[in-house]
Amino acid sequence: MLTTTIGAFPKPASIPLTDWFTKQHGNYTATYLDELALTTDEALDRAVRDVVMAQVDAGIDIPTDGEVRRENYIHYLCRHLGGIDFERLEPRLIRGITPAMLPTITGPITVTGDSPLPRDFRVAQAATDRPIKITLPGPMTIIDSTVDCHYHDDHALGAALAAAINQHVLALAAAGCRHIQIDEPVLARNPAVGLAYGIAQLERCFDGLPAGVTRIAHACCGYPNHLDQDDYEKADRHAYLELAEALDTTTIEVLSLEDAHANNDLAQLLPRFASTTIALGVIGVARSRIETVPEIAARLEAALVHLPPDRLMAAPDCGLGYLPRELALAKLRNLAEAAHAFS
Repeated sequence: MLTTTIGAFPKPASIPLTDWFTKQHGNYTATYLDELALTTDEALDRAVRDVVMAQVDAGIDIPTDGEVRRENYIHYLCRHLGGIDFERLEPRLIRGITPAMLPTITGPITVTGDSPLPRDFRVAQAATDRPIKITLPGPMTIIDSTVDCHYHDDHALGAALAAAINQHVLALAAAGCRHIQIDEPVLARNPAVGLAYGIAQLERCFDGLPAGVTRIAHACCGYPNHLDQDDYEKADRHAYLELAEALDTTTIEVLSLEDAHANNDLAQLLPRFASTTIALGVIGVARSRIETVPEIAARLEAALVHLPPDRLMAAPDCGLGYLPRELALAKLRNLAEAAHAFS
């Protein structure tokens, strides 16, 4: 059984970068850019290689670049899109819960300059012979993480974002990346929009990909504000049931779903996927407790009652940025041991 990570990994102590996990309020992108000026590409490349090898050593078959160069997985890409102003910030609740000062959309969405993602991929891939997965934010999630002062129409804005994201996706594929993931956690927050046009726009992000490139989507239920927070309002897990059949009819091949933080009803959910491979979240990303190998294996075995072995992967619920490095690695080692026992 293949294992993968989702995106973020704890940033190595060797690089002085603040990310979204430690500074969610204020202009954290400005902080990030100031800090970025204090480091070098060589230091960042070493940090990326370190993160990739840490995942490989833990037993991960399809690691990510750990999003080491990013302040967060959303705004890193947005800074390479025209029409988004990072100097003009406006207040908004992210996911309807967390207050933040966010960049504003002040003009038509365009792609400006070369995508940074092909280089990110090449640096990460040079560290291992295992395939590297690169992640991008989806249209619904970018909309929820910015303030629209131009389109005033989420459908039109989402269509423009999907077209722009697609250009970055195609650049990644041209660079040789064979595992490309669009992160769309807002899909679970607003399944009605997803069903109306969000899923179609998510699929649009993958248009034109050549054969051999795996189309992956990730839909978690949301990060808390800090590690071991008990009162955070996650997305309604029932949203997965509403979205499953519609997602299964798309060209998306792998769907990453959260299950460790709160278990889904697998008997209700998994049979709704007739062809999609499910990367099931079997370790929590915001809990300090380390899941044991037997309990991870038991959850995977329960999923195998409803899915054939070739359509099940093991993964964390989401990115690992909240976890201290050794805690993240301990969780990944147990995940890999449990999953590989099914080989």
